[in-house]
Amino acid sequence: MTERKPADMSFTSWIDKQIAEATERGAFDNLPGAGKPIPQHGDEDAAQAWLRGYLRREGVSAEALLPAPLRLRKAIDRLASEVPGMPSEQEVRQAVGELNYQIREWRRIPVGPPIFVPLVDEEAMISRWRAARPLPLVAASSRSAQPANGSAAAPAGGRPRWWRRRSGRRPLP
Repeated sequence: MTERKPADMSFTSWIDKQIAEATERGAFDNLPGAGKPIPQHGDEDAAQAWLRGYLRREGVSAEALLPAPLRLRKAIDRLASEVPGMPSEQEVRQAVGELNYQIREWRRIPVGPPIFVPLVDEEAMISRWRAARPLPLVAASSRSAQPANGSAAAPAGGRPRWWRRRSGRRPLP
């Protein structure tokens, strides 16, 4: 801690004296950024540049500064893009349940701007997950048995299967 400023000395000369003493001790040697130019941020606001630098140094994402409803909406978008890569339907249901719980908690006592955040539709996410999965081996082999022109081959009875379902006739074993 530094000593107090003497009463008969001005602030400018007292500060200059302290800087000179610190330089003699070597307190300013080997500082990080020594000899490097001060980064120029162009026309942007200095406060924004400082905040971006601070977040980068501390390893915090800018999303942490958003209000809760916007963070939740970003989480919904992120979940929608992550669902196809999830390994199981149970994991998808669990992730949707956790996010819906967070949304309900925020709705109970909303803090921040009044932005509506919809609940995530679990069945829509499950159908998205199923659409991203490869076809089962049985379904894939039955598709390859169809003719190349895309028309369904008629069974031995002469009429397509959908006709028998519609007319109430069951195929013979």
